[in-house]
Amino acid sequence: MGRILGSGDYRYEVLEDWGRLPPGWRYGEVAAVGVDSKDNVYVFARGEHPMIVFDRAGNFLRSWGEGLFRRPHGVHVADDDTIYCTDDGDHTVRLMTPMGKMLLEIGVPGEPAPYMSGDPLNRCTHTALSPEGEIYVADGYGNARVHKYAPDGRLLFSWGEPGTDPGQFNIVHNICCDADGWVYVADRENHRVQVFDGRGRFETQWNNMHRPCGLCMTRGRHPLAYVGESGPGMAVNLKSPGIGPRVSVMTHEGKPLARLGDATRERPSQFTSPHGVAIDSRGDIYVGEVARTSMKNRGTPIPDDQDILCLQKLVKL
Repeated sequence: MGRILGSGDYRYEVLEDWGRLPPGWRYGEVAAVGVDSKDNVYVFARGEHPMIVFDRAGNFLRSWGEGLFRRPHGVHVADDDTIYCTDDGDHTVRLMTPMGKMLLEIGVPGEPAPYMSGDPLNRCTHTALSPEGEIYVADGYGNARVHKYAPDGRLLFSWGEPGTDPGQFNIVHNICCDADGWVYVADRENHRVQVFDGRGRFETQWNNMHRPCGLCMTRGRHPLAYVGESGPGMAVNLKSPGIGPRVSVMTHEGKPLARLGDATRERPSQFTSPHGVAIDSRGDIYVGEVARTSMKNRGTPIPDDQDILCLQKLVKL
């Protein structure tokens, strides 16, 4: 049996070698992960093959997106198994079929809106859907906004500005929407998740986290939230325990239920940089990590086998 994370009702076994790539292939980095209705896993990577698809057992099925995506960042799988792919390097959101055919494009490839102008899009990061199929886009690195679009891609309205007050953002890094229409935004550098209604009106915020990057939720009423939290990045707190990197399981009201992989003084974290998180129908967790970027930013030596740090599967026990 592999390493066990968590306790009580939230115990997971780490599968060390899940996801068998074809010979000679590499992830580069895994920015995001999504799971469809058949528990097929979509791995949005920053290598030569942007979207790599596996079955639940980790068998390679196909790849697509070669030559289309510039810098993969976010994946959202809709109820009909279409896939919203957010490309922060190209300033676009593309709606794709499971086989890689493009159905819709939001944004102009390679043409960002002016930095912090509030206009879409500048280094957008992630996408979510309302219960009615409206599209929320987190925007992102070059803006401090959330944009809401009609299902056909027409911009409806936007909200947010730079800052630390409620409704303001400091890197809008991820976004989710639940069955009741509440919108959850990972406000990464403010160390919080903010919660809004469908009109962008602030409701509440969760503060008990460190640099939330990945964010996903189970389906139905009263969902569980899974938050990938990046660890410390400064020399003064690089080895500090208790602040990640980790994956936290929370109620839909932001109450922590489990912390998975958190570092202690006795041993390092299971993770390097949980950037994307997804859940399958059995409650297993898939974690995509931008390990190379994280290690470079922290001044940590990058091992030759860095690719094994990019994707992990945690099986619920």
